[in-house]
Amino acid sequence: MRYLWWLVRCQPWRVLRGSLIGSAWMIGLSVRPYLIARAVDDGLRGRDTRALALWVAAIVVAGLGLSYLGIMRHRTMTFIREDAKARSAAVLLRQLSRIGAVLPRRVAAGEVATVGGSDINWVAEVLTLTGPGFGAVVAYAVIAVVLWSISPLLALCVLVGVPAVGLVVGPLLRRLERAESIYRQEQGALTARSGDIVAGLRVLAGVGGRDLFARRYAARSQELLAKGYRVGAVNSWIDAATVAIPGLFLAAVVWLTARMAVNGTITIGELVAVYGYVATLTVPVWFLLEGSHELIRGRVAARRIVALLILTPDDVGGPGRRGAVPDPRRPEAVAAPAHPADLHDPVTGLTVRVGQLTGVAADDPAAAVALADRLGRYVVSGATWGGVPLTGVALDEVRARILVADHDSYLFAGTLREVLGSHGGEPGGAGTAVDDDGAARAADDDRITAALRAASAEDVADALPAGLDTPLDARARTLSGGQRQRVRLARALLAEPEVLILLDPTSAVDAHTEARIAERLRLARAGRTTLVLATSPLLLRRADLVAHLRAGRIVATGTHADLLERDPGYRHLVARDSTDDDLDRVTDAEGVCP
Repeated sequence: MRYLWWLVRCQPWRVLRGSLIGSAWMIGLSVRPYLIARAVDDGLRGRDTRALALWVAAIVVAGLGLSYLGIMRHRTMTFIREDAKARSAAVLLRQLSRIGAVLPRRVAAGEVATVGGSDINWVAEVLTLTGPGFGAVVAYAVIAVVLWSISPLLALCVLVGVPAVGLVVGPLLRRLERAESIYRQEQGALTARSGDIVAGLRVLAGVGGRDLFARRYAARSQELLAKGYRVGAVNSWIDAATVAIPGLFLAAVVWLTARMAVNGTITIGELVAVYGYVATLTVPVWFLLEGSHELIRGRVAARRIVALLILTPDDVGGPGRRGAVPDPRRPEAVAAPAHPADLHDPVTGLTVRVGQLTGVAADDPAAAVALADRLGRYVVSGATWGGVPLTGVALDEVRARILVADHDSYLFAGTLREVLGSHGGEPGGAGTAVDDDGAARAADDDRITAALRAASAEDVADALPAGLDTPLDARARTLSGGQRQRVRLARALLAEPEVLILLDPTSAVDAHTEARIAERLRLARAGRTTLVLATSPLLLRRADLVAHLRAGRIVATGTHADLLERDPGYRHLVARDSTDDDLDRVTDAEGVCP
């Protein structure tokens, strides 16, 4: 509810205008019954043509005024809802960008997609209560006062009847809230599963698992369908109640009014007016019931939005909520090393020396990923940077200086230049002269070309129709797996971080390309700290120091040649299908064996 209130407070004048117009429109609906009653009593029953004409003209003017108010009400409420959607989308995007790597560990991708795709819409719909909803309450009070002037008995019927309607529908709304919450959770989980299937469709087809996953997805869909039917059943009862109950209420009041007219308690004109008032009252009653329905769905959606907003980027070891118990492993804030410094991981015993190209061959790929997470500060750990606890350093500082580049990291849609993280001359700013801007773009292109060459990806840009300015879709699906991997490597090199941690950067390329990348990577990162987590002998032989990670600990260190000679486990790990003689063959800078 605080989140909904925040959306209201972000646009107070617009909400106030919507409330005033909504109230005027609702009250205006009750003006016409009064005018019709005067036309009946003063014009028809009094046989006064002039009075009849005046009252008819007033009815026409009132109708035109109501039309204008209705247009302005709808227009204002549309602005309010769209503003709320935009604010929710913006705050979610900022939060998702802020928490970064914490997100996939805490929330399924399908959950995020569902929140961003539909929950922000349900939350925005709740703000309808600030316009017609508020006006409905005002109109209810006004009609009750008007009816009191005609007959206190009728006024009491209205004052008691409308709350009775709420009591009837209330249990249905509470049941809907429970069913809707369960359904939304299941829907997010199923969306995540569908995304996983689509992302791995080629692999599933290759291993013959496509039909198996299709059957599992169909089974989960049927379970969700059953839950959807339960939500739909409650919705249907609520929809029926919003129409039937006001209708029954109208019928009861009209019956009572007709009896009073027969007895002479009220005039025929007052009978028509009462019918008009009560018929008009069905509109605010419908708005209140529909608004309550939307409030239930909006609260469910708001909870899901808030669940994302309370995640914190640094609290990866705890529950990620306000008031959570601090993780005892997280030290107090400390300053980052002023100059490049060694990274040390006490779990494995690995030390990454400044300015060196270090290779780590892990017998378990999961252990390599865990090591990268600790050294990149994606989990709470005892890793140190220049002797200070890495977890205590400001996260922005870590992200600016230490980059973990996964071989399967996401590629966003855009031109190849934008995918690589460059925008061609933008650093010059709006006031940059044309020549300066061209020079900046040329310099930028030189950097891109150097990064592409280091990643052996020049052919990727050359093969595209418009080169660097060729648009690519999300994940760059038009490129092959090896091309995407080289583009990712070029993007990481273009960032020029102080410490670069590469996870298996050449797993999807052929041996000749891998040899070129190994040589060029060493030259591109000369003098800067680089850690390569891979079992490729072509990469490891170019490293200054190689460490063998087995059973979660570093068991041997040395050059690639040293470890081949004295560590049988390392030799077996990196040999794969090659013979020992193949491992000792030397390649030149272009990957050609002499």
